[in-house]
Amino acid sequence: MKNLNNSSNEMNNHASTSPTMRAIRFHDYGEPADVLRLEQVAVPEPGPGRIRVMVQACGLNPVDRVLCRGLFAGDLPRGIGLELSGIVDAIGEGITDIAIGDAVLGTADYAGSPSAGASDRAIMDHWVRIPAGLDFVQAAALPMAVLTAYRSIENLGVRQGHNVLVHGAGTTVGFAAVQIALMRDARVVATAGDTYADQLRAMGAAVTSYGDGIVDRVTGLAGQPVDLVLDTAPVSNVLPDLIQIADGDPQRVITISDFAAAAELGVRTSGTGEGETVRYDVLGKFAMHAADDKFTVPVAGTFALKDWRTALDISESGHARGKLVLLPASD
Repeated sequence: MKNLNNSSNEMNNHASTSPTMRAIRFHDYGEPADVLRLEQVAVPEPGPGRIRVMVQACGLNPVDRVLCRGLFAGDLPRGIGLELSGIVDAIGEGITDIAIGDAVLGTADYAGSPSAGASDRAIMDHWVRIPAGLDFVQAAALPMAVLTAYRSIENLGVRQGHNVLVHGAGTTVGFAAVQIALMRDARVVATAGDTYADQLRAMGAAVTSYGDGIVDRVTGLAGQPVDLVLDTAPVSNVLPDLIQIADGDPQRVITISDFAAAAELGVRTSGTGEGETVRYDVLGKFAMHAADDKFTVPVAGTFALKDWRTALDISESGHARGKLVLLPASD
């Protein structure tokens, strides 16, 4: 295993030779506010096929809270923070496509390491180099939104000429999905609040609000039948309306959130992990798009690692209005 010698190149306040680091972890399953803690832990070593980075930025996502409650249960303790950007400081056996000192973005090895991205150092299982012009914060905001939105748009079968509704386009996944659908030359109607409505319209989507009357508003904006519907919003009992918008066919609707209602109504789901392939290979392309200002995931706020509880409170409120990003290297 190769390591970066920080005695001659101090890249942040936590030297790679230090035996411990800070990490946000949980030792029991339960509500995030009850089980998460910021603690000193051993610096992890990358195994074969893995790299370790000095974390510069780590995106928080709703799935972090669900993991605390027992999703994909496994050995404890575990960390949170599935997406990150950082500077490579150790390389595991078999890695030839990256070098110590490279800036990368990608995903944390959540299942294989007792800590994850919300830490001073993290083990990564998938990564790409950060292209010139893309900063660490924007880089860390990309992976989960891109991977989830791309998989959902692909599973939905969006192609040129389709009329597509993205419900919940103000979420990071929905915002990304609108852009990906437009890149495929689909016609997009998006439901969103005031925060990102103007940006979505500027991209080329027709935008309307949530709530009562959604069927009439969406069909009126579309001007013709809606072919496909992607639900990226928090659970809100809206799937019956989305089925109606899709001409009554539940198989033309995919949700990434309301799995219980989907099972009852025959709606397809994305993100359950069953038979799905995560296209990590697309991260590089979308990182280049982001560097060229052709793609973006909105960032609502950044926080020092020590202020993680403030970020958690905002996340749990359901009103983050964009990606929340921790900055371990800033404190």
